[in-house]
This record gives sequence, structure tokens and C-alpha cells, in this order.
Amino acid sequence: MYLYLGQNTLVPKKSVVGVFDMDNATSSHVTRKSLSMWEKSGMIVNISDDIPKSFVICTDKGKTTVYLSQLSSQTLLKRSTMSVSDNI
Repeated sequence: MYLYLGQNTLVPKKSVVGVFDMDNATSSHVTRKSLSMWEKSGMIVNISDDIPKSFVICTDKGKTTVYLSQLSSQTLLKRSTMSVSDNI
């Protein structure tokens, strides 16, 4: 199964390590420092046309990617728990 992050971006659900609210998470200096480090390392993929509302950390085959999404963490959480039959 896949999780739609917005802007035509799908990631395998099994690769998702965490989904974080940008406003709440970035109040911590540790998170801000981590985001800065990930950006300098080229690990961040901005898929937001506007100010991002959430970030999603994914790991696949030892590679970590951090996606900045315009979708809220609550929306992504709801999508992650939906099954195919919920959409019918």
C-alpha cells in the first residue's frame, strides 16, 4: 500500500518512519537543527507549493528521505489508516 503525500508523490506505507506537524515539531530546537542538517545533506524533498504543514520521514533500503508536504499531519494520518474498501 502507498501513502499519497500530495503533488503526485506516493511513498510505500512500510517506508514511513513518522509524520510530523510542522508547527508543533519545529518549536523544538532539536527538530529545527535536524531539518537544517537534512536539508544540507540533500535529504529533503519539498513537494509543497505553499508553506509546508507537515514533514514525513521515510527510509527505504538504508536511504532516508524527508518530504515537506502541504497536507496536514492529520490528513496524512487519516489516509494512512484508510483501506481500499473505505474508498469504494
